[in-house]
Amino acid sequence: MEAVFQTFLLLLLLLIAIQPKSQAMQITSTGPQTIQKAQGESVTLGCTYSSGAQDTGDLDIEWSALSPDMTQKDKLLLSYTGGQILRYSDGSLSSRLNFSTSPNQGDASVTVADAKASDTATYQCKVKKAPGVDSRKVTLLVLVPPSAPRCSVDGAEEKGSAVSLMCKSRWGSNPLSYTWTRQTGGAMPATATQNSQTGALVINNLTDSNVGTYMCEASNAVGKAQCTYELHAYNPVNKVGVIVGAVIGALLLLLLLLFLIWLLWVCCCKRRYEKEAANELKEDAPAPESRPASRNSSMRSVVGYRAHPGVHYSGVVNHLPSIRETGRSSINSGRNTALSQPSTTDVKPLLHYDHQYGYAV
Repeated sequence: MEAVFQTFLLLLLLLIAIQPKSQAMQITSTGPQTIQKAQGESVTLGCTYSSGAQDTGDLDIEWSALSPDMTQKDKLLLSYTGGQILRYSDGSLSSRLNFSTSPNQGDASVTVADAKASDTATYQCKVKKAPGVDSRKVTLLVLVPPSAPRCSVDGAEEKGSAVSLMCKSRWGSNPLSYTWTRQTGGAMPATATQNSQTGALVINNLTDSNVGTYMCEASNAVGKAQCTYELHAYNPVNKVGVIVGAVIGALLLLLLLLFLIWLLWVCCCKRRYEKEAANELKEDAPAPESRPASRNSSMRSVVGYRAHPGVHYSGVVNHLPSIRETGRSSINSGRNTALSQPSTTDVKPLLHYDHQYGYAV
């Protein structure tokens, strides 16, 4: 009896094992979940799916940009629901994001055209067909290829000295790597060391054998660029002569500066002396004589008025010597008679033209 029961259980388990299983909604994409692309290229984010027989609800597909901050909401970008495609953002990414094919045919993949560095994010594809639902996350890294680097030298390229060849790109997504190679002149010098992060190639004890063309290549995950530099080896410069020349030049410049200062001081002193001399001349100048009232009044004082006996006018006496002589002769002769008044016809004044006053005096 026990053997019959065990046989029955084995048959039942066998029937259950061979019974076909019903498959629910499932994302079937197997591509990489982290995609690196260069800026300006197009990239496809895969999201293929399959549904089970029991998934009888309406198909609903959503693409969202996940926020790195768990406390913030995710940003819904694109959806397919009720047979319509809806966009939920008016930004640059929304206009460049489209379904690759008809989303109701088992492929909900999207394509990002003209990818930009700002598109770097983690995106989620969510497919729902009630009661089944599944989702997939894809991280997109949009990198900027390195720009053409600039090759230069740090040093005088003198024989026996150490020189550093420098290589630097102005832009490009990190991590950037720099690699120096020698294009002409043989193999890389044995004394050369390079840093792939800073782009420096240091050559110690430069010799003629190190002369040649060196190339630097800047690269990252999405691109590369190169530049070249022609290295020379010059004879050392006489540093003593250079130093002496620099000292002499500095002394000459100092002397010239002192001479200019002295010249300015002399000019200032001269101007000051001239100004003081002019002020002294103004102080020593005599006060201007008072101008006589008029020419007619002067003439009246000489001619117009008659002399009274016993009264002498200095102005008339000075200019009329004939009157003096007449007076003296009358006194000496002992005459008691009063001095007769001279006639105007007998007076002969001596008048001279005075340029200062502008008339005869």
